[in-house]
Amino acid sequence: MVQIKTPEQIAKMREAGLVVAAIHSATSEAAVPGATTRDLDEVARKVIADHGAKSNFLGYGGFPATICTSVNEVVVHGIPDEKTVLKDGDIISIDAGAIVDGWHGDAAFTAFVGTGHAPELVELSRVTEESMWAGIAAMKLGNRLVDVSKAIETYIKRQPRPPVGDHSLGRYGIIEDYGGHGIGTEMHMDPHLLNYVSRKRGKGPKLVPGFCLAIEPMVSLGTPHTEVLKDDWTVITTDGTWSSHWEHSIALTEEGPLVLTAVDGGRAKLAELGVVAAPDPLA
Repeated sequence: MVQIKTPEQIAKMREAGLVVAAIHSATSEAAVPGATTRDLDEVARKVIADHGAKSNFLGYGGFPATICTSVNEVVVHGIPDEKTVLKDGDIISIDAGAIVDGWHGDAAFTAFVGTGHAPELVELSRVTEESMWAGIAAMKLGNRLVDVSKAIETYIKRQPRPPVGDHSLGRYGIIEDYGGHGIGTEMHMDPHLLNYVSRKRGKGPKLVPGFCLAIEPMVSLGTPHTEVLKDDWTVITTDGTWSSHWEHSIALTEEGPLVLTAVDGGRAKLAELGVVAAPDPLA
């Protein structure tokens, strides 16, 4: 069953989303050469505490940290620790969440550590982020879940293939084993959102007011396949190619989509795509 939210509940989710946005801002500034992924986790913990929110990652299924820190070939669920020291030229995907009055926010972004990044890495992050926004723009009343999946996949497949380089096999891999999800009174809820179209899944539910999704494409410079390390959390690409992860939580309202985890509610980026964002209930 898909949980449909009232406008008042969406406003609470917006509060949680803004805490997540604050985590992103603080950890992005802290993701510098020489910092450990544990350092970033401590930054996130402080932001959550300062906002009087709760972490929805810490303890989730036994996860031992406040954020996921996925470096280079790690796709998702990287565990912050003191041994992983960020180096110039690394990329890191930071996935963060927060709870306010029982309502959840969840979002991720890919950051560049230092300078000197290969052009294919810059393009990888851009393609992944833009595919997320294509999916967000497809959150329209009357569309179905598959329309979001199709928008993400179509955007990625229409991009020129990356040149073969140190981190690239000359193709993009849309990660198959992980995708987006419903969000609300829990972090992960129905429906599961694929980042590609699968005939086996059908069209999925119709998008109606109060429908909330976390849209999160994960793309690699090679394989779509992954494996989980012995810690039972860290997910890496099977071919060692580097990957990018972008995510926002979105609420669909009578007036359009509201990007709950974007500071401006998604207004500027959606306008570029010809979509009018819903008014911010906290404005």
